[in-house]
This record gives sequence, structure tokens and C-alpha cells, in this order.
Amino acid sequence: MSALFTPLTLRGTTFRNRLWVAPLCQYSVEKRDGVPTDWHLVHLGSFALGGAGLVMTEATAVNPEGRISPQDTGIWNNEQRDAWARVTAFLRSQGAVPGLQLAHAGRKASTWRPFDLPRGTVPVTEGGWEPVAPSPIAFEGYATPRALTTDEISQVVDDFVTAALRAVSAGFELLEIHAAHGYLLHQFLSPLSNDRTDEYGGSLENRARLLLAIVRAVRGAVGGHVPLLVRLSATDWSEGGWDREQTAVVAGWAHEAGADLFDISTGGLVGGVHIPLAPGYQVPFAEFVHETAEAPVSAVGLITEARQAEEVVSSGRADAVMMGREMMRDPHFAWRAAAELGVELGYYPPQYLRARWSVSAAPATEVGDVG
Repeated sequence: MSALFTPLTLRGTTFRNRLWVAPLCQYSVEKRDGVPTDWHLVHLGSFALGGAGLVMTEATAVNPEGRISPQDTGIWNNEQRDAWARVTAFLRSQGAVPGLQLAHAGRKASTWRPFDLPRGTVPVTEGGWEPVAPSPIAFEGYATPRALTTDEISQVVDDFVTAALRAVSAGFELLEIHAAHGYLLHQFLSPLSNDRTDEYGGSLENRARLLLAIVRAVRGAVGGHVPLLVRLSATDWSEGGWDREQTAVVAGWAHEAGADLFDISTGGLVGGVHIPLAPGYQVPFAEFVHETAEAPVSAVGLITEARQAEEVVSSGRADAVMMGREMMRDPHFAWRAAAELGVELGYYPPQYLRARWSVSAAPATEVGDVG
């Protein structure tokens, strides 16, 4: 038996395998209105056709100011909800669980797309907006954000809740709260970006207050049947910043508050840091959170081979594997991985059966039009 292709159940939702698609920002909304397009349908749909267990959306903003770029998707109005419903219906029809990542970019909002010039913050005169954050501390090369008031922080919680409810009504069967990669909730967590002196700054309990409030509020709003994930960066890779010990403590608190699994990544809060990139370089952080917080985790980061992913899960270091770049290179990676691991999948699209990866020898001849 392959651990990677063993189903996993969270709160009554069963994933056909532990090979999951990580959130992948596309910056492809055409009208800057947050509404997903045919690009998103085909992009995400290809992973479901390819056999992934969970297909997660890109970071999807809970309010207009929470977008990373003007071309990001949103879930703050019903037009967006209705467009997402077309995507979720297709993902479900192909056997994948559709998941949505709820996000707010904070001080890293209103930026130019990474494949466009110039770089940095989009001015208001060109369709941008004033970014907000826990404190008026800029990300390198970006505009200085405005510090949120306590009333505005409460509104952020409300925005996550209403976005979560819209996501569920759009057909998403899993939600993830984005608290990693230097975006708003990570900014509150790290002392490098949060120098507040009120109840949202200073101690670890205070810096985690917003994230925990969102977890509790979203769980209360969507009920007990929807799996809820939290993505965390386990380290800032910078002295005096957020680290794996704080991550494990907060993950434990969030688990008690209603989160089911923690999607462990690293970095993104500050630039100019040295990250020791290597295959599976973030897996030890996922393993540490798994053991310390005694909570389910997924691992991500330069996991590119079937046996590598299998080992991560079979060893118990993580409960699932998130893949990004390799999935973009090969949306049908799950088929290839199953064949390499000696697993016969029972969920190939019938239209693609003649091209399936198989652990047995292919027939000498095939019947039908092969194009």
C-alpha cells in the first residue's frame, strides 16, 4: 500500500489521496474586479483531471484591500461567489476536493504582478490603494502601510467570516486561512512587523490574537463539517523574528480553536535573508509542528518526486504533501506518481484511459480513434 495514495478524512470530507495542490497565485483577473475567469477554471480543473486529492485556489482576498495585486481573485461579493461556483462544480465532478485560501495581503497588498514591470506598490493613480498592516513598517521596496485601528481589526475578522460563508455557498468543501508568507496575519504574528503596544502586540498571546479570533469566528460560522486549514510560515529566517517554536505554540492554540490541519511553509516576511534551499527543505518544520502541537500537518517546498512525497507521508513526518511548481509543470503528476509507486488508480477520466500511466504492461494494440 502507498501512504501517499491512502485516502484521508477530515471532518467527514474524504480526500482520495494525500497529494494536494498548493495555492498558486495567478494574477490573472482580467477586469480587476476579483472575479475568476476561464483561466482559473482551466488552471485548477487540470489538477482535478490529473488526480490530485485537494485542489486549492490561489490566495483569494476577503476584501478589496486584501488583494496582493489588482489582478487577484476575491470572495467579498456574490458575483465572485457565482463565478467560483462554476470552478468548484467541475473540481467536484472530477473527484477532487475544492479548497479556497482566504487571504489578506496587508502591507504586501496593491503590488504590481511579479511578471510585469515596474516592481513595488501600485500607486492609487494607477488603480492601487493604500496598504494596511499591524504597524507602519514597510516591506522592503514597498509603500509604508497604515496601521489598522482596533475597530478595523474587528472588521477584518468579519470580512474573513463573510468570505468563508460565501466560499461554502460557492461549493468549496475546505477552507484555508492564510497566515504565512509575510501577509497580514503573519505580519501580526511576527515581532519584526508588529510593534503595537495594545492587545494585538507585544506578547505571543497578543500577536496571535487576530489569527485565533478568525479561526474561532470562521469555525463558528461554517459549522463543524467544513475542514479548516491554517497556512503558517514556520520561520522568518531572520534573527529576532518568528520561529518554529512560536509556530508550534500558536498551531496548538489554533487547533484547540477549531483548525484541523496546518499547512507549513516558511519565509516571506522580510527580504534579503538566506534560505537554505534543498529538496524538501521545509519538511523538518512541518514535522516539528506535527510532533510539538500534536496536530495534523501538510508539508510543502521543493517536493518534486513521487518517492520523495511517499517518504514524507509514510514516515509520519506529515499527513499530506502540497505541491506547487511540479504540479504546474505536470498537472497530471498524480498519475505518474501512482505508476512509479505501483498503485493502480481507479479514477482516471474515461476520456483519457488510453493514455493512463499503468503499473502493468500496456496492451499491444488499442481500439478506437487515437487522433
